[in-house]
Amino acid sequence: MKHLASILALTLALLCAFSCALAEFPVTLTDQTGREVTIEAEPERIVSGYYISTSACIALGLEERMAAVEAKADTRNIYALAAPELIALPNVGTAKAFDLEACLAAEPDLVILPKRLKDAAETLSGFGVSVLLVNPEDDALLTEMMLLLGEATGTQARAQELCGFISAQLALCAEKLAGAQPVTALVLGVSDRLTCAPGDMYQSALLENAGAVNAAAALSGGSWVTVSYEELLAMNPQALVIPAEAAYTAEDVLGDAQLAELEAVRRGAVYAMPTAFEAWDSPVPSGVLGTLWLASTLHSDAYGETLYRDAAKALYETYYGFTPDEGAL
Repeated sequence: MKHLASILALTLALLCAFSCALAEFPVTLTDQTGREVTIEAEPERIVSGYYISTSACIALGLEERMAAVEAKADTRNIYALAAPELIALPNVGTAKAFDLEACLAAEPDLVILPKRLKDAAETLSGFGVSVLLVNPEDDALLTEMMLLLGEATGTQARAQELCGFISAQLALCAEKLAGAQPVTALVLGVSDRLTCAPGDMYQSALLENAGAVNAAAALSGGSWVTVSYEELLAMNPQALVIPAEAAYTAEDVLGDAQLAELEAVRRGAVYAMPTAFEAWDSPVPSGVLGTLWLASTLHSDAYGETLYRDAAKALYETYYGFTPDEGAL
């Protein structure tokens, strides 16, 4: 697990660096696109235009400071469970259709946007608004984002604690899986079972951390790749993973006659991620649970289900303020 070892080493380095430089306001930070951003005072009104940063803000205990969030907040289970007040907040659209006027109308002290909204960030900056662009596309960048947001909002201690929790859980999982025989697997796409995560996507690291090998590692690209039935059969993974937000079910895959000869289908090894909380195949703070769930699914003899359930309970109770339903895990 060379990838995980490098991630853990970098996490420790980042924690050390941030613990040695706790922010006092005003503070000038470098966001995840290299922009220098000065925040004059601890933000009282925060706008997040990205579900990943919104989830991170909840984990940092910032929900009462949120002034607006991304569109479709009512479709995010984690908001209803952990911060239902966010659902009624004004929305600032999506990354594809960002609502600049709504963002300004929220009178934010700090705006957090995904990297792709760099042009909107520059426009907001012209109005004197502090904007951080984030790009949490892997475990290391997620840690970096959490520590950055902690410093920007005066919640450094909580951010460091959360990153430490995630790092410790990944380390324990790696320890338990040492010596386990890797399983070849695919994370299928959200919209169509004839798509999958290539080697460059976050989902590939999720597989590796859970004791699996991405059967599509040789494919490139930063988003879901469309494949044919023939290509899937040639990859012949031993397991298939269906994301929580998929538009189809495990039964759909198992019932597809054109996939009947796939080893994963023949073995019945088609696993749907829990759907009650968040998309654990994405780099949200609780994304570590995707790794732990999959490890307990693929390697139950090495990393038991109890370890995964205990970690999920601890994370959600400590950082999101609710106890997860055992039946939903």
